Amino acid sequence: MLVSDFDYHLPEELIAQEPLADRASSRMLHLVRETGEVEDRWFREFPDLLRPDDLVVFNNTRVFPARLYGRRSGARSQPVSQRNPAARDFLTGRVEVLLTGPVAESNQVRSLAPEPNRTGWRRPSGLHSGEAIKTGWSRPSGLHSGEAIKTGWSRPSGLHANEPSKPALAAEVHSPETNPLAWKALVRPGRKIGIGEKLYFGENDELRAEVIGRGDFGERTLRFEPVEDFFSVVERIGHVPLPPYIARADEPADRERYQTVYARTRGSVAAPTAGLHFTPEVLQRMRARGMETAEITLHVGLGTFQPVHVEKVEEHKLHREWFRISEEAAGAINRTLASGRRVVAVGTTTVRTLEYAALAKAPSTEYLVRSKPVEIAAGTGEADLFIYPGFRFQVVGAMLTNFHLPKSTLLMLVSAFAGRERVLNAYRHAVEQKYRFYSYGDCMLVE
Repeated sequence: MLVSDFDYHLPEELIAQEPLADRASSRMLHLVRETGEVEDRWFREFPDLLRPDDLVVFNNTRVFPARLYGRRSGARSQPVSQRNPAARDFLTGRVEVLLTGPVAESNQVRSLAPEPNRTGWRRPSGLHSGEAIKTGWSRPSGLHSGEAIKTGWSRPSGLHANEPSKPALAAEVHSPETNPLAWKALVRPGRKIGIGEKLYFGENDELRAEVIGRGDFGERTLRFEPVEDFFSVVERIGHVPLPPYIARADEPADRERYQTVYARTRGSVAAPTAGLHFTPEVLQRMRARGMETAEITLHVGLGTFQPVHVEKVEEHKLHREWFRISEEAAGAINRTLASGRRVVAVGTTTVRTLEYAALAKAPSTEYLVRSKPVEIAAGTGEADLFIYPGFRFQVVGAMLTNFHLPKSTLLMLVSAFAGRERVLNAYRHAVEQKYRFYSYGDCMLVE
């Protein structure tokens, strides 16, 4: 499957640069996935289009001002002739850093979830891809990693042929709610920032960091010097991490508008944008119709917005993103599934979290033979489930989502849910009708 299969033409003027004055005044394209039928609606109609017994699941993550502007010490820069008038600026020039997620160090790791129990799957040490495993499952001959088999199941990224694809909740993960010192980050100018470089942020160097690791596409690992309250400093000197297609600097109003009204748990470096349309009034109307709601947390990072740099979809690997599902939320979702009611996910981050948690709850063999009802597991972990066409959805029955970039993993996820051709046809309709696209743009209800 080619990444280019998920391309489409979008006129630049349709990329929303500002939020609407009224969150709920966005347009909403209603796509029926079984037929491909589309209808132009308004987001305010969202509660009226749902079923009274639906369970609507939100991602309550909160965005923090993760973009930092600073300067570098020049300690690891390449020598520049002192006769070059730009020498000083080159060595100690301006840097831009986007924090994408904390890194667990030995003194910062907490045990947040139990070891997988006897129903969970984990590869025995020393066992390689292709070796027999006690579950007895193996891939039919002739099928490659990522291909859908007749059950409609698709392999998440990072697993090899003949491995049962059953992720486990992480036994040890680092919570972004603590006071982390080590961070993964995107750094510009990336090529000029080497390991050992010192970076300073704020007018009075309130934050100081050293580059301790280097990755691809501008990725770096930074270790900050200890401060009393890391996040309070970031809140003061950081900037709202608006995506690059919003061609303006962030403004004070973005601190409120690039945030859902139900945001609670700090940790995201991008907003779960499908939730930006909700207002207290819309939420009240949902409750008045008898709809149940639940909240999960997934902190949006590189796994959500990183561009795809390969030609074949199956070769892309998603970054891990921290999530938590409470016992209360898991109970509500499992009761909904057991009673045959529908789970409606607000946003692709919610979809990925729920589907990952379903795979973490039971061995893949149980889903293949449908011997047990689908459930999700409560707990904390790091999700890296890459959903593309061929994936078999276990939990989500409908989703609200914004319009996504061409050739993005988010567009692939929506295409897996509703069919690539039907989704691309819906996008063409949205372009013709001049919908507003991306983070501050309009939305789609897919059911």
